[in-house]
Amino acid sequence: MQTIFVMVKCELGKAYEVADDAVTVEQVSEVYSTSGQYDLLMKCYLDDKTDIGHFVTSQIQTLGGVKDTFTLITFKAFS
Repeated sequence: MQTIFVMVKCELGKAYEVADDAVTVEQVSEVYSTSGQYDLLMKCYLDDKTDIGHFVTSQIQTLGGVKDTFTLITFKAFS
């Protein structure tokens, strides 16, 4: 299982709509509103064989109201 975080910049006034649509994507676990350069932070769990770039471009960037994304790939979780 791969864990990635996708930071999303939305069109003005569209953050809540994008968040509502994002939580319907099966691989999206959590969506947070954030302050700063990006509007949303999405935590996603992907199968090991899933192409991260293809997932982001086909499942996240195509959501209505998404203007830009920045993807963080994780390596190890500490608890």
